[in-house]
Amino acid sequence: MRIVLFYSGVESFNYFTDQMNHELQQRNCETFILDLNNPPASDPHSYAFFETFIQKKVDAAICFDGFGLKDSLFIDLWNELHTVTVNILMDHPLRFHTTMEQHPKQYIQFCCDKNHVDYVNTYFSNEVENVAFMPHAGTVQNEAQVIPFAKRKYDILFTGTYYRPKEQWKKINQWFPEGEFMNQFYHVMAEHLYKNHTLTAEQAALDTIQQFGMQASMQQKKTIFRCSEPLDWMIRLHHRERVVQVLAEAGFELWLLGRGWENHPSAGFKNVHRIDDRIPFAQTLPHMANAKICLNVMPWFKAGTHDRIFNTFLQHSLPLTDPSKWLEENYIQGDEIAFYDLGHLEKLPAIAEKLLNAQDISEAMIEKGYEKTKKQFTWKNCVDQMLAAVAAV
Repeated sequence: MRIVLFYSGVESFNYFTDQMNHELQQRNCETFILDLNNPPASDPHSYAFFETFIQKKVDAAICFDGFGLKDSLFIDLWNELHTVTVNILMDHPLRFHTTMEQHPKQYIQFCCDKNHVDYVNTYFSNEVENVAFMPHAGTVQNEAQVIPFAKRKYDILFTGTYYRPKEQWKKINQWFPEGEFMNQFYHVMAEHLYKNHTLTAEQAALDTIQQFGMQASMQQKKTIFRCSEPLDWMIRLHHRERVVQVLAEAGFELWLLGRGWENHPSAGFKNVHRIDDRIPFAQTLPHMANAKICLNVMPWFKAGTHDRIFNTFLQHSLPLTDPSKWLEENYIQGDEIAFYDLGHLEKLPAIAEKLLNAQDISEAMIEKGYEKTKKQFTWKNCVDQMLAAVAAV
């Protein structure tokens, strides 16, 4: 099988592409990675080399978030070559309406949350005939490099960005000036999300439509969902802020890796440490391996996964996360994974303290979680599912 993959401007996606490429080559696939950043013709990932590769049949083109198939040039190309295209969405499909409406004929879409699959089937069933759930994946660590739990540098590590949640209102105010009805609509929707941490963004929007007594058509609902993206970001940042703040105020030694944490309310605390602003994705994994606990706040995936969970286990660390329905169904609380409740963050410090002090229990949880993740949630598993889907088209 001959397959094209892509490098884009998203560095983490490029890392994931390399992982997939390795797995595909292990299966004797002939692969080519096109760099969409348009490197010089001499670069092995340039358009010049790409033009040579596509002179022969291309069985599949695999990308993340539409990079490599959403532009009209690529849509025409993959249609002309009768290539099966695979789009792996790493975020909520409300961000990708245009891609779901305009894509190559032979199109497969994977979502990392089962609610996202339902969203596509409900609102884009005519445009996207082939959509399925696929969990994220993690990278297996070299076993010889495992750091003993007691000797790890970081008690609690969080890897991810932070921005002040209310900054997301700038986008809403650009689209719908203050005083307009839809600006008020999104304020009410935001309050609904703040009060109900179990809601998805689309359900909060539907509830708000009902609260206002609106008669919204299918297309109007889709437009409301699409313009909800700033609120989807705002609510996840709001809870990142809360979770870190609770642990910081409780006195835990926290280590933060990512942009924007200088703006967090705990930025001046002596027990809150910055590792770096931003580093390549691959370099975050050794930091995870040096952490006793890797803190996670789900990016509002209420029935889905996140690679941070899998990579934490595969670096022999322990995820401490809010749950999703999928996580609760696939990992055993207290035996393989540690959950906290966004609705009862006052209990979070006691949970963290127990995990740090009960070393034997935490190590046993890590080992069980590691074994399950290694068997089921690596890039090998993703590639197996993708190739099966391509073969079925």
